[in-house]
Amino acid sequence: MSNTEVLALPAAVDLVTAGRALSLGRTTAYELARRGEFPVPTLRLGNQYRVRRADLLDLLGITAPAA
Repeated sequence: MSNTEVLALPAAVDLVTAGRALSLGRTTAYELARRGEFPVPTLRLGNQYRVRRADLLDLLGITAPAA
């Protein structure tokens, strides 16, 4: 994903989208999340994982433009 695409993401994204932003495949993303080793904190909501966009931006070194 490009920086522009990551900046356009909503406040929280599913694990597959977060994995795509980090160049991880679906299987790898879920395996890392299950082991608690995903590169950014994950939120478990029932049987779904969510990742905060802010955590992705921090890890990728992308700064959001001032509002």
